[in-house]
Amino acid sequence: MRVTGWSRSILVLAMLLVATSMFAQATRTWVSGVGDDVNPCSRTAPCKTFAGAISKTATGGIIDALDPGGYGTLTITKAITVEGNGTLASSLNSAVNGFVINIAAGPTNRHVVLRNILVDGAGTTLGVDGVRFLSGDSLILENVDIKTQSSDGIEFAPNSLARLVVNNCRISNVTGNGILVKPTGVSGVARVSIHNSTIAKNGTGIRVEDNTNVSIVRSSIVNNTADGVFVAPVTGSGGLAIIEDSEISHNSGIGLRTSGTAVLRVANSLISGNGTATSNGGGELCSFGNNRISGNTSNGVLPLPACNPANN
Repeated sequence: MRVTGWSRSILVLAMLLVATSMFAQATRTWVSGVGDDVNPCSRTAPCKTFAGAISKTATGGIIDALDPGGYGTLTITKAITVEGNGTLASSLNSAVNGFVINIAAGPTNRHVVLRNILVDGAGTTLGVDGVRFLSGDSLILENVDIKTQSSDGIEFAPNSLARLVVNNCRISNVTGNGILVKPTGVSGVARVSIHNSTIAKNGTGIRVEDNTNVSIVRSSIVNNTADGVFVAPVTGSGGLAIIEDSEISHNSGIGLRTSGTAVLRVANSLISGNGTATSNGGGELCSFGNNRISGNTSNGVLPLPACNPANN
């Protein structure tokens, strides 16, 4: 068949349109245990892994899991939501980090959400960090289970102002810290909210270092082999944690511990069954009132002084 110049132009245009559609990024993509990463990650042709799906997902988009499965580890370099709503979606991260968030400065949208996911480092060699945050604007974890890591459950180490929200999560069997808040550099500032979560059977439950403002509400920090909550500025600048309506119990070390210029304030909480209830190695450890401190091997520094009214 003879192809005219006009027909040839139409053919080339059609081919370009097909190629463009093949490589376009979708707002919502899907993974499945029976998927394949060569697929477009649509609902009817899902990908196999989170890593395979992210390159086909637009900035600010969503990766969803269609069915139970282990979908691999993921380094996140753009705004994204990864969720396993209604399934047992997991990241199995033996010997490596589970999720790493490292979004370069510049984009106006640098927000990441992880929801309804299990991050499990079990294996011959344990996982390193369950979730590691290095750069971005915010990270929200909702209904996330993190377990069996050799370093930290969550390492929140932003290099600039950033926010972390941990809601209805469970972190357990981590050798290091359940949650480590550790901004890096002079510009690193962390704002952290932990709600309705259980931090259990780790080394230290929650460790808070420099340039931080952390709130812990309606949470359980229990059965850790070292301390429950340790506010420990390294360079002597700005470690603050406020605890309310929470349980800090059965930790082998110290329930509530400060050092250096740390500030730790507590209200309406149970501190029981710890090796030592409280220890103030500097800074401020005080009570807003209505705490119950009993049944510890040693109660440490009691009674806790009332917090400065100016801080109420």
